[in-house]
Amino acid sequence: MRALTLTEHGGLDRLRVQDLPIPPLDRPDQVRISVRAAALNHLDLFVLGGLPGVTLDFPHVIGTDAAGVVAEVGSEVTGLAPGDRVVINPGISCGTCPACVSGEDPFCRSFRILGEHCRGTAAESVVVPARNVAKVGAHLDWAHAAALPLATLTAWRMITTRAQVSAGETVLIWGIGGGVSLAALQIAKHRGARVVVTSSSDRKLEAARALGADLTLNHGTQDVAREVRALTKVGADVVVDSVGEKTWEKSLRALRPGGRLVTCGATTGPHVQLDIRKLFWFQWNIMGSTMGSVPEFAAMMAVANSGALTPLVDLVVPLDRGIEAYRRLESGEQLGKVVIEVSG
Repeated sequence: MRALTLTEHGGLDRLRVQDLPIPPLDRPDQVRISVRAAALNHLDLFVLGGLPGVTLDFPHVIGTDAAGVVAEVGSEVTGLAPGDRVVINPGISCGTCPACVSGEDPFCRSFRILGEHCRGTAAESVVVPARNVAKVGAHLDWAHAAALPLATLTAWRMITTRAQVSAGETVLIWGIGGGVSLAALQIAKHRGARVVVTSSSDRKLEAARALGADLTLNHGTQDVAREVRALTKVGADVVVDSVGEKTWEKSLRALRPGGRLVTCGATTGPHVQLDIRKLFWFQWNIMGSTMGSVPEFAAMMAVANSGALTPLVDLVVPLDRGIEAYRRLESGEQLGKVVIEVSG
C-alpha cells in the first residue's frame, strides 16, 4: 500500500511517499478501512520535529484523522460491514481497564493517538478497533468527513464535558481558524451560548461571523480582555485557550469570577505563570482537556450526522503532494482543516 511517511525526525524533507506492507487484521474486534482522505492537525507538526518521551518506528505513517470505506471486519465486530462509509476516532485505548469501561478512555494508561504514538492514517489501509469507528453521513464528502474527528472531538469534550457550557453563557475562543477553535465555535452555538472569537486575520473573523460568532475581535489591534468585560460587565463564563503562553494572562483577565478556563494545547509555549492569590480569590476553575471518550465520540457523531456540525476544509492535496499540506499548516494561514486525498 502507498503511504505518506516520516523517515526520521527533522524538516519537511524527511517526508516520503512509500510502499509499505498492508497492516494485518490480527484481532477479532478490529476493522480494516480503505482510506479515502486523511486530515492533518497541528500535532502532526510536533511529530515531525519529535516529541519528548515519544519514540517512533521509522518509517512512520503520518496523519491523525481519516475517512474511508470499511474493507474487512473481525469475527466479533457488529454494527459495521464492508462498504460502510466511516470516520476514525484517533484516540486508541485498551477498552478493558476501569477507565475505558467507565467511558473515560482518555485516562486509560495505554491511551495513544494515531500518528503521534503509533502508525497514522495517511495510508491506503488502516486497521483500528471497531470501537474507534463511526458511520458518517453521505452529506459529508471524503475531505469534510476526514476533517471531522480529532478537532471536533477535542472541542466537544472541552465544551460539553469539561466546561459544561450552557445556553446564555458567554464563551471566549482564542485563535479562530484552526480545527479545534472552529469546532468549539459551532458546538458552543449549538448549545445556545454567546460566542466571542479572536484572530489577527480579518478574513478569519469574517468567516467566524458567518458561522454564528456574536462578537469578533482582532487580538492584534484590540484589548481582548477589556472588550469582553465591556460586553459582559463581569467577564466570560468560559475561555477556550489552546494557544498557551502568549494568551494565558489575557485569558485570565477576560474570565469572570467563578469562570472556567479550559485548555487543550500550547502552540506558543507550555510554560505559564499563575498568581495563586487570584486563583483562589476569584475562584476560577482551570481545566485541561485531551481528545475525547468513545461515548463522547458517539454523541459528537450523532450531532455531526444531523448536519449541525460541519468542519471547514482549507486545502485538499493528493498523497503525492502531502508536503504542501504540511507547508500550509506550518504557515498558520489556514482557515479550517488541511486534508490529504489518499485514494480516489
